[in-house]
Amino acid sequence: MLEQQLVNALSLGSVYALFALGFTLVFGVLGVINLSHGAVFMIGAYMALQSVTKLAFPLWAALLTAFVVSGAVGLAIDLLVLKPLRRRNAPHLIPMIATIGIAIFFNSASQGVFGAENLRFPSDLLPDEQLHFANVQVSVLEVAIIGLSFALMAGLLLVLRKTRHGRALRAIAESPKAAALLGINVEGLFHLTSTIAAALGGLSGVLIALYSNAVFPLMGQPMLHKGIAVIILGGMGDIRGALIGGLFLGFAEVMSVAYIGSTMRDAVAFGLLFIVLLLRPQGMFGKVLERKA
Repeated sequence: MLEQQLVNALSLGSVYALFALGFTLVFGVLGVINLSHGAVFMIGAYMALQSVTKLAFPLWAALLTAFVVSGAVGLAIDLLVLKPLRRRNAPHLIPMIATIGIAIFFNSASQGVFGAENLRFPSDLLPDEQLHFANVQVSVLEVAIIGLSFALMAGLLLVLRKTRHGRALRAIAESPKAAALLGINVEGLFHLTSTIAAALGGLSGVLIALYSNAVFPLMGQPMLHKGIAVIILGGMGDIRGALIGGLFLGFAEVMSVAYIGSTMRDAVAFGLLFIVLLLRPQGMFGKVLERKA
């Protein structure tokens, strides 16, 4: 049924968009493609699971724990890895390689601590009620995922467009040197950006883990690939593009599973990426700009 598939696509696409939002925020402000974002996604899922199973936290507290811990990990990565590289004016390829190393470290460490097998959230964690609208059946989990994802994305967009910190971040995205000359605390906002981006990534990890009911050390790797596809589809560094690209990818995957077959979902996703790169290399909303000053 088409209506049911549209609801499924909306719930999946909203999580993709939330993950890609943090990804593109770091690229837009810091000018870095943070390839450890998938590992932070995985850390958020494990933190929520441990909070529920070991500490008996309710789900809302587990989500908050994942948000805070993931943000702290993102801040640590910026302070310990990205900041020293910025001070040395390292080429753009160096931070990418460094974040690959960080991702490998976190993936291996999580496998050593938690094991390689799939872990699941307790079956009684979420209510089993189903909501019915006309011919569409929606679970409480799907409603919560869609609502939370869109609330966070709307809040971030509001901050970026309506607050002084948001205007400062947009100025840094245009030119960090010019922003510093205007008295903006560039390094402080770099740290803030890394923290927020990682927190969003970790929270999206919890949502995907709840959606699929599976937590494992390498769960962030396929999500990282899809996050890259989303930000290229939407336009590198463009917030609107991350939102629309995430929803577009979610719809493409769900529709391909429903009408073509589950084995074709990744082929469709990355086939779309290939077509966009051929027809519009800068993405749907991207612009070909040269950073100056």
